[in-house]
Amino acid sequence: MKSTSRLWRWLGLIFVLSFGALGYLGWQIYLSAPPIPKQVVAANGDVLYTAEQIQLGQQAWMSAGGQQLGTVWGHGAYVAPDWSADWLHREAEALRARRLAEQSEGGQALTAADRGAVDEAVREEMRRNTYDEATGTLKVSDARARVIREVAEHYEGLFGTDPKLDQLRDQYAMTAGALPEAEHRRALTGFFFWSAWAATTDRPGEAGLSYTSNWPHEPLVGNTMTPSAAMWSMASIVLLLAGIAAMLWLHKGEGHEEEAAVPAADPLLGAKATPSMKATRKYFFTVIGLMLLQIGMGAITAHYAVEGQSFFGIPLAQVLPYTISRTVHTQIGVFWIATAWLATGLYVAPLLSGREPKLQKLGVDALFWALIVVVLGSTITGWLGTLQHRGVDFSFWFGNQGLEFTSMGRFWQILLFVGLLFWVFLLGRALWPALKKPSETRGLIAMVFLSATCIGGFYATSLAWGQHTHYSMIEYWRWWLVHLWVEGFFEVFATAVVALIFTNLGLIRAASANRAIVAETIVFLFGGILGTLHHLYWTGTPTSVIAVGSVFSALEVVPLTLIGLEALQTWRRSKGVAWLGAYKWVILSFVAVGFWNTVGAGLLGFAINPPASLYYVQGLNMTAAHGHAALFGVYGMLGIGLMLFCLRGLYDRALHADRFLKPAFWSLNIGLAMMVFMSLLPAGIYQAYESITKGLWYARSPEVIHSKLMETLVWLRVPGDIVFAAGSVFLAIYALYLLRRSPARQAVATGALPATGR
Repeated sequence: MKSTSRLWRWLGLIFVLSFGALGYLGWQIYLSAPPIPKQVVAANGDVLYTAEQIQLGQQAWMSAGGQQLGTVWGHGAYVAPDWSADWLHREAEALRARRLAEQSEGGQALTAADRGAVDEAVREEMRRNTYDEATGTLKVSDARARVIREVAEHYEGLFGTDPKLDQLRDQYAMTAGALPEAEHRRALTGFFFWSAWAATTDRPGEAGLSYTSNWPHEPLVGNTMTPSAAMWSMASIVLLLAGIAAMLWLHKGEGHEEEAAVPAADPLLGAKATPSMKATRKYFFTVIGLMLLQIGMGAITAHYAVEGQSFFGIPLAQVLPYTISRTVHTQIGVFWIATAWLATGLYVAPLLSGREPKLQKLGVDALFWALIVVVLGSTITGWLGTLQHRGVDFSFWFGNQGLEFTSMGRFWQILLFVGLLFWVFLLGRALWPALKKPSETRGLIAMVFLSATCIGGFYATSLAWGQHTHYSMIEYWRWWLVHLWVEGFFEVFATAVVALIFTNLGLIRAASANRAIVAETIVFLFGGILGTLHHLYWTGTPTSVIAVGSVFSALEVVPLTLIGLEALQTWRRSKGVAWLGAYKWVILSFVAVGFWNTVGAGLLGFAINPPASLYYVQGLNMTAAHGHAALFGVYGMLGIGLMLFCLRGLYDRALHADRFLKPAFWSLNIGLAMMVFMSLLPAGIYQAYESITKGLWYARSPEVIHSKLMETLVWLRVPGDIVFAAGSVFLAIYALYLLRRSPARQAVATGALPATGR
């Protein structure tokens, strides 16, 4: 047996160096983030905005929905505009119109050369950086100041109750009076102006390069893709191909290992569930309930793209506006997937160690109700806070922070952090006997515990920003949470658990699994940790982020190319063993994970990751296509597979109505494919074309979002949504079947019945 000690040392080294580099680049982002001026003043001395107003405007936008209501710098929802791109275009158009009017005051007709000169003058004026670092003052011309006030009036009316903008609000899926207080609406315009200014004006000493690396694409002000973005995109493609070639070479070059001798009977058939293991049942049934809620909210959210205030004519937005339905849809998705994984950890820990710690069941029960309080509490307070406009302080602490995938208030984040640390404690005390005892699987168990510790500890990044944190740094820390916590450590944890499951079933040799899981973790974290930066290309970060992010995000895709093949190979081996029929849908769920890892995370992910691609498609439905395929296809199916495995051990084999699992599995996967490839991806490609040819503002405008083609593509989601929803219903019926079986019937059930149930 080859020693894995060298692999563990490599893993530790890569972990330390990668996080060191990520931390260093975070410091560089902090130092080079777009400055917030102490005041924005006109040439005549009038003060347009103060730093306090700009920061309050950021809070006001988040309290009104934030990234659930359009985007700033490309991150958030897709029905309302990207406010930075929208402001930028409106300001440039208005300034151009004013300059043209000034040129034609004498009544003379303007030649093409005259118009070209005006265009160049507008471009030069908006790109020239007039921020004085010594005084903290940003000066603009009197003409531009008048334009800023005109544009600000539009947004004040839009987020207020101006009846002239009712149709536009409907197209944006906005409710009237999103910000009832005039002070907040005024401050909001300051934040939008600042975000557009940072996206346009040149960085000091770097002519032709804005703070957001010329994002968004806007020809009026000379915002075009930079040469460095193109160069690093080509480098990332070359590295991707080289990485895949190297991976395949190493994979094929390894000597053929002896395959595991599959046992003649199920090794887990006689395993007895302990009280704490049985206590996880309610977790799994809650998972299915949350999944159904998420799907329902997703259907409502998607429909708002056609009827902004109604659901098939019902004025649903009066009690459930788009910002709330989308918040619940995205947040509950993370909740149910995470709950499935957490419960799996609590189930397998005593199974692996063969020991039930004292009061473990009490701890599992307490954690469950604590999670229920967090889920329900954060959802209810977020809904009430948005609906009743409780203000910026309530939104931050208890309501909806307005940040995608991590929207719950700070109070609930603290409670969840404490709950996760308690989960690590419960998991660790149950695994401790197995960690102390020398065995072939100890390395895998150690990986489960270490990744679980990282899950608990790294959730602390959700507490890293405050109410007044710079928006660039909020995005930096948010992606630590979304990318590293969800896509990183949770994935390592789940992969290690799956390896343990296959090892215990005899499908994989323990020695091979030990080496494979450490090696795969090395490859994943090598690309994944610094690959986090690909989310931050255009968020006011230095150009070094583009270089590092593009290289390492390409390497993220490399291990995904083999996962599907490995999963398929495991499935083929299992088909020859009769008793493995009981685990058919568990294994097929893991095969689906491999497929969606390759297609959703790999193919669709790399389609948007290179800077040259993301420059044009950030904030468009190309991202949504990748997000749906990766989040549900990979993490959702993984959660379902783990849940089915645990339920198989929690209920007598004869009680499982597997006939419902076949339509559930195929409906979920076929429905997801229909949703992605019939609707989201074509919509994203259409928007990408408009973004490339005219600019991001147009790709996100009502002219495109509510065009006949786009609305047709939205309606094409319906068939896929129906098939997908049917799959979740079949899964719920399967779970209800287990619940409906009486204890008496379970007591008399025998193993003589077919393992796959009726």
